Amino acid sequence: MSRRQVLAGAGGTGLLAATATPTKAAAARARKARAGAVGTPEQIHLTWGESPTTGVVVSWASPGPAVRPRVRIGQRVIAAEPRPYTDGINGETVWTYHARVGGLRPGATYAYLVTADNDSNAGDPFSAIFRTAPRGRAPFRFTSFGDLATPNTDWALSYGQSAYAVEAVESFQPLFHLLNGDLCYANLNPAGQPQVWRDFGGNNQASAANRPWMPCPGNHEVEFYNGPQGFSSYLSRYTLPENRVPGFGGRWYSFRVGSVLFVSLDADDVVYQDAGAFVAGPAALTPAASTGHPPVEPGTSFYLRGYSGGAQTAWLERTLAAGRSDRSVDWIIAAMHQCAASSSATGNGSDLGIREQWLPLFDRYQVDLVLTGHDHDYERSFPVRGADAEAGHEVATGATVNTLRPHPVTTTDSGVFDTSRGTVHLILGCGGTDTNLDDYGTDAADGSSFPGGRPPRTPQRQAKVFTRAGRPARTGTPDVYARAAADAVEDAVWSARRDTSTGYGVAVFDVHPGTESGGRTSITVTHYHAVGADPVNPATGAKGAPTPDYTEFETFTVTRRRSDGRL
Repeated sequence: MSRRQVLAGAGGTGLLAATATPTKAAAARARKARAGAVGTPEQIHLTWGESPTTGVVVSWASPGPAVRPRVRIGQRVIAAEPRPYTDGINGETVWTYHARVGGLRPGATYAYLVTADNDSNAGDPFSAIFRTAPRGRAPFRFTSFGDLATPNTDWALSYGQSAYAVEAVESFQPLFHLLNGDLCYANLNPAGQPQVWRDFGGNNQASAANRPWMPCPGNHEVEFYNGPQGFSSYLSRYTLPENRVPGFGGRWYSFRVGSVLFVSLDADDVVYQDAGAFVAGPAALTPAASTGHPPVEPGTSFYLRGYSGGAQTAWLERTLAAGRSDRSVDWIIAAMHQCAASSSATGNGSDLGIREQWLPLFDRYQVDLVLTGHDHDYERSFPVRGADAEAGHEVATGATVNTLRPHPVTTTDSGVFDTSRGTVHLILGCGGTDTNLDDYGTDAADGSSFPGGRPPRTPQRQAKVFTRAGRPARTGTPDVYARAAADAVEDAVWSARRDTSTGYGVAVFDVHPGTESGGRTSITVTHYHAVGADPVNPATGAKGAPTPDYTEFETFTVTRRRSDGRL
């Protein structure tokens, strides 16, 4: 039995029998490339083309400029478009390539190879296999998590669980994977950003060369001196479906698979939290002289709120309206990095900016699922619709503040939810960083801390909420700055399930289109977690280590009527 067959067999149970062999093989191949011809492909990964039924994009990097970089499928040879950039901090030029492969058959399996004239492996070039999406209403599987990092612990926030997370995706054999922002945390390692991205790409290749990995940008994709929003590293590595908004390609996009519309967003554009690239001090960040860029002084942050001038939100409304009026679309799933509904105590929490600008649209157009990252844990909401007014309190004063708390349409955790009545939010920041955040907020106050007091009550789940922009401020240490934490709290009545056993896992989504026009369709969601992977478990204090063992944490189902039966 081949290794691919062994992994496919593991998909039904979530137990991984795989080793790190593909990752080690990719690393060995990359070392050989760097020692040989500069055009040798590495970091190979797929994304969907404009139509997932008929096309993919094959992307990769090489240690230096490649000569005639290309992809071959059968007798077809597709030339690749070079897209190099020079890192704005260390001055290194990064060579990336993209080959758009179209004219494929829906639901078909294809083998391909990647090479160049100066490929040191030209006699045995890299090859892999992928599947195109099925046409029309058909069952399929996808997976999702965010906050992956790399297995190289020389880099900030990287951890060995990152390699096992990639293998977990492969074990479930999804059609594609959604990667919900904070891909590798290169901006926390500014002097080595290109190498961090290289380690990330080398690790991901074990899965992303076999199936599209569809990313969205997070706050840690924002890098100083790398483009107007700091996304040059990200945008140079990924070719993503067009949003047709001039000047903002790749920041947000949508694609269709079967009866599901996927909408990928950049929440950096709307959140109040300031969490992009940041120089805390006391020293300035000094770019290499070759870049010509001046030092970035302590206390400087790269804050993006409002960068699109409302263009993204306008595009989102057009896209959701078109999707919900299309009788071939049953489901709408949104993916982004930051959270509207997170109750992590040690993480970032929720953000009013998303609640103000996007949750009303999610309500209006009945978005079914919202998949995020940002907080390194797993949390699920009840279905929510609308908002509870004046439900929050300022941390500093206790004064009432309107956090637009998402209103649960039910608080009965039945395991089956009709998402035409409300949207389910999932926190999936459980990829592989070294900072697990599976410690959740509880409001144990008896009311005495608030003006006028309140009678004692049963402790409630509590969430932190950013309700305004908090810019970096000086600390008690000279020339050292810190960014503001969330300024408000609320009782998290919308929170249905939290994983307190580990901050690591992968969510698996199985789409069942139903059989009758106007009948029921459903998506079964199973979250598998890696118990024992936390460096230190916040609930028990037990020390853990990376583990390949992913076991079931919970399974729930979302359901709604198919859209082809309505008048």
